[in-house]
Amino acid sequence: MFAIKRKTKGEAIFDIINNFGMLCICFLTLYPIWYVLVNAFNNGNDAMLGGIYWWPRMFTLENFKAVFASPGIMQAMWITVAKTAIGTVAHVLFTAMVAYAYSRKGLIGGKFYILLGTITMIFSGGLIPGFLLIRNLHMLDNFLVYIIPFMFSFFDLIIFMTFFREIPEGLEEAARIDGANDWSIFLRVVLPVSMPVIATIALFHGVFQWNDYFTGMIYINNENLQPIQTYLFRVVAQSSSNQMMVAVQGSAINRTVTSQSIKLATMVVTTLPIVFVYPFLQRYFVKGMMIGSIKG
Repeated sequence: MFAIKRKTKGEAIFDIINNFGMLCICFLTLYPIWYVLVNAFNNGNDAMLGGIYWWPRMFTLENFKAVFASPGIMQAMWITVAKTAIGTVAHVLFTAMVAYAYSRKGLIGGKFYILLGTITMIFSGGLIPGFLLIRNLHMLDNFLVYIIPFMFSFFDLIIFMTFFREIPEGLEEAARIDGANDWSIFLRVVLPVSMPVIATIALFHGVFQWNDYFTGMIYINNENLQPIQTYLFRVVAQSSSNQMMVAVQGSAINRTVTSQSIKLATMVVTTLPIVFVYPFLQRYFVKGMMIGSIKG
């Protein structure tokens, strides 16, 4: 039988203070989200009176009906879903492919390439040269501006490369004996055993693609190509949300909906999808974050 070690008085006090501090941090982190959610489900005119902190005082779904009644926001949502899905897949595959080449010991000039990549992590060309480059590549008002410029990240390459170097060489040697070439080894051997790092990078880049509003604001003038975050940014930046209120003018909804309530409902609509994805990737994400920290 193992003896149970009793905590000293100092350790017990430390645990109490530590737990209390963590609860405070959790509350400060989660309450703003809860506040937005509560007010999004409350009557807009009633919410203007204030005093709503924990539960909706006049529960309603009219705010969300107004959000989905706007054709502009639904188009923006589809653009966001498409760019997140396509952009994440393209980023993971392309970055993993380059990282696999970097991880090979026989790569000629490998150290030089790593040096060049490290420099790009420290210095960038800037916004104006980037805009001129995108314009010269004819990607202004083009859906590809969400995909091609973000297909590669040297920071993600380092994570991939570290993982690939820990894969036993015997797997590749066995595949080569069976007649597999480099493409077959990468697609059929390396990628299937790399799910932890793939899920980690996919989560990182997927969240970036979903939350990115700056690309649409700088490079897109066509409203049909705006992502939801750019659409929301422009609505919130205006003192009155005319873009969204036009969709419900003259309807019964308009009597219980305000511009502020629509903003809050839009925030909920744009945030919840990416939040729901995280639990499905969490088990891979936790393992992926340990890449390179433990050998063997």
